[in-house]
Amino acid sequence: MSKSVFGDLDALLTHADSKFSLVNIVTKRARQLNNWIRVQQLPATDRREYFASEPLVDKETINPNKPVSIALDEIADGKIAYRRTREGIK
Repeated sequence: MSKSVFGDLDALLTHADSKFSLVNIVTKRARQLNNWIRVQQLPATDRREYFASEPLVDKETINPNKPVSIALDEIADGKIAYRRTREGIK
């Protein structure tokens, strides 16, 4: 996804049922990636104590300062799936 986010919003929405769901998916995935980035900065002996979900896109080309961009790329590539656990508050 090398285009601007706003140009690809419609394409991203095909992976979620609403803009709200898309924002939640991106936010949760970005947090997971941020944890992975932090764990990579630890000494190798300390890494085994942590579980962090690594990026599903090419790790050589990612910018570790932009976990939201990485999450958007993963969603645009169809590598992230979600399921709704409940219908919502009524």
